Amino acid sequence: MSIYFESRPYDQRLKEQHMLESQTFFSKMVDELVEFSEYDPELADGIRWLDDQAQKKGITFYDMVFEVLYKHDVNSKAKEWLNTRTRN
Repeated sequence: MSIYFESRPYDQRLKEQHMLESQTFFSKMVDELVEFSEYDPELADGIRWLDDQAQKKGITFYDMVFEVLYKHDVNSKAKEWLNTRTRN
């Protein structure tokens, strides 16, 4: 008995389309935060700090926001993992 799996050929265009949609979603989300910061002084301070950090690093504001969010996500997952390890 043999089992055969059929899969569609890899389509690079689909990956590129998905990446473009993800980047557009992220950019719109960041733009909305910036707009909302007009009504939230603490958020406005944070955005100014991020912009300063981005300029110091020579990267875009969007790249800086992504970097901060990515590091936060990694740190949160590491803490979760550590908590599950110490409980057992």
